[in-house]
Amino acid sequence: MPLYKLSLYKLSLYKLLVQAIACIIASTCLATPSLNAQTQADLAPEDIPEEVLRGEIYTDARSPIDGTLLTATEYVELMENLRSLDRIPPEDLVSPQIQEVINLLKLRKFLRQIVPFIP
Repeated sequence: MPLYKLSLYKLSLYKLLVQAIACIIASTCLATPSLNAQTQADLAPEDIPEEVLRGEIYTDARSPIDGTLLTATEYVELMENLRSLDRIPPEDLVSPQIQEVINLLKLRKFLRQIVPFIP
């Protein structure tokens, strides 16, 4: 038998094998019963599927500041207060003495680039 005919023969066998496997998988999937309303009702309350638990709405939260439990309204109010602090320039949040030290450190860093032996 020529080589090209043999490879076509093998190819057709592989096709048949893949089709047979697909049929077996399809018949197995169709034979398994899906979860209907009665089956879901038979589940115990502690056996709630993870997909359902992921979809629950959270009514409590933890504070990003100290980790205390907050209600949803307290959490929203806290986050609004924290967002309002974003509008304040950082210079106003730091005392003038610390601001002066920061500026001196920036100046020192700049001068070290020009004169590398500055301590």
